[in-house]
Amino acid sequence: MEAMIRVSDVSKSFVLHNQGGAVIPVMAGAALSVERGECVALVGDSGAGKSTLMRMLYGNYLANGGRIVVGDVEVSGAEPREILAMRREVLGYVSQFLRVVPRVPTLEVVAEPVWAAGGSRAEGEARARDLLARLNVPERLWSLSPTTFSGGEQQRVNIARGFAHEFPAMLLDEPTASLDATNRAVVLGLIEEAKARGAAIVGIFHDAEARAQVCDREIDVSGFTPERAA
Repeated sequence: MEAMIRVSDVSKSFVLHNQGGAVIPVMAGAALSVERGECVALVGDSGAGKSTLMRMLYGNYLANGGRIVVGDVEVSGAEPREILAMRREVLGYVSQFLRVVPRVPTLEVVAEPVWAAGGSRAEGEARARDLLARLNVPERLWSLSPTTFSGGEQQRVNIARGFAHEFPAMLLDEPTASLDATNRAVVLGLIEEAKARGAAIVGIFHDAEARAQVCDREIDVSGFTPERAA
């Protein structure tokens, strides 16, 4: 069976336009594959390129070389419409920050990925209610915009939104950061459920215990620095 996420010989550099167009190489020879039902942790020192690789997988950054494939989508050469379709249907992303349109109720914020992927209004709302309850977001807040919530509440809404649609592949950026023990356990349970249904997951977990619980293996991205790849 072919891996759900495939990265081969990927390189990335940044051009500093405000510094005379200086080119800063940050990654070379990056390679990984993630099977369905597998969770792979990206590890390495700060600045090693973990977030850069995640953003290339999601199509936020364009790779300078190599190949990135998620499902049937070749991200490294896809058209913008193909990237948007992949994000609706194939690849979910739980980032560290909640970015939503102001004044949209929390229930709709969480349900929206289900609707975007073709689910009914009832399906989206039911999934949103279940996740918000599991993540201990008080029901009295569901009709309010999450832009007014505390940081912890926003984080839990963000996690609920990320898990609302059953994506075949997921990117998780510090999903348990700053959570209390109860909600941390809920999130780890959601990750295990996603793996059990066959989702391929790539994550950044500074929480070593969480990483040990849900991740099948680790990939040290420090090995993809240009100096080591040379």
